[in-house]
Amino acid sequence: MAELDVNWVRAQFPAFSEPSLQGQAFFENAGGSYICKPVIDRLTRYYTQRKVQPYAPYDASRLAGEEMDEARARLAAMMGVDTDELSFGPSTTQNTYVLAQAFRQHLSPGDAIVVTNQDHEANSGPWRRLADEGFDLREWQIDPETGHLAPAALKDLLGDGKVKLVCFPHCSNVVGEINDVKAICATARAAGAYTCVDGVSYAPHGFVNVDDLGADIYLFSAYKTYGPHQGIMVIRRALGETLPNQAHYFNADSLYKRFTPAGPDHAQVAASAGMADYMEALAKHHGATGDAVQLAAAAHTLMRDHEVKLLQPLLDYATAKNSVRLLGPSVAANRAPTVSLASGIPGEDLAAALAPKGIMAGGGDFYAVRALQAQGVDPAHGVLRLSFTHYTTEEEVAKLIDALDQVL
Repeated sequence: MAELDVNWVRAQFPAFSEPSLQGQAFFENAGGSYICKPVIDRLTRYYTQRKVQPYAPYDASRLAGEEMDEARARLAAMMGVDTDELSFGPSTTQNTYVLAQAFRQHLSPGDAIVVTNQDHEANSGPWRRLADEGFDLREWQIDPETGHLAPAALKDLLGDGKVKLVCFPHCSNVVGEINDVKAICATARAAGAYTCVDGVSYAPHGFVNVDDLGADIYLFSAYKTYGPHQGIMVIRRALGETLPNQAHYFNADSLYKRFTPAGPDHAQVAASAGMADYMEALAKHHGATGDAVQLAAAAHTLMRDHEVKLLQPLLDYATAKNSVRLLGPSVAANRAPTVSLASGIPGEDLAAALAPKGIMAGGGDFYAVRALQAQGVDPAHGVLRLSFTHYTTEEEVAKLIDALDQVL
């Protein structure tokens, strides 16, 4: 496949032609990405032409419902799952909390749940609270030097057969290492446990085939994948129909409604189809053909190849710099382009020093308090986090490295 046409890519994002953002290099994508034009266009159309209660017989309402259905159908197809296995919620944090309540009702006291200390708190805290209900919470701990989750340690936690659920991230929002989701899911399944995968930090770098990964639950946030502020949740049918309904009783027979007790944001759900528009256009622009899964895979490859090429120089710089500690792997192929640097300077102060130099970045704990503490980093001191995606250019990375060299 051809090398990523980054100029074409950036033309799909209005932020890059916005005068107020000129001269600024955006390196806080892990907190939320720029939104692509197809999403903006669909959102505008919905608010101007379809802002009525959907699914009624009159045209504006009928079209509103059809656009909401289109978003679910197309995103589900790209992820290799049935349309009703994908649902929308107000946020991934909220979706996870609802899931935790369903498992609280489904499991029995004494059953065990595995969580990690590599996670963002959204995929850890709701499960940890179940310890108060009599469930056995087991922590799969990272290596304090590398931030790595060792597969052997998981097998030890699964050994007695009491674990019913394993919750872990596709990649951490501060460590950045890409976990072997397929292998972890296979290990958990062999031990009789379900899996809940937090894909929030990985999904901006390519939509995954959930069926191929073998995850029972896969969660991510649309506002980090070039779309609106919605949480997207895939629950495979066998599990989704087993867990207790969390929505209105009359929605119990609808899989995509069972775990969304709040009413959906109609406009944002409909606009999410724009993410599928963009991913398919990206793949086709570079010569890809095939069905939704194949086009998503092609876009994924294009994005990752470009990111890996740009990421390695930044990792090399950080590794060679004695005044900072790079969290996570130093090899680009093993991680997402989310780079956390610990130093003697508080993370927020470093971010503030970079801002006048045209670098948009963030500092702090990023709700990964447990992961930082496990690696010996004071969360109050925090880290500088530099995160980018496929629309970032080599020139912007060079600008970042130069600015870092000035402030460190």
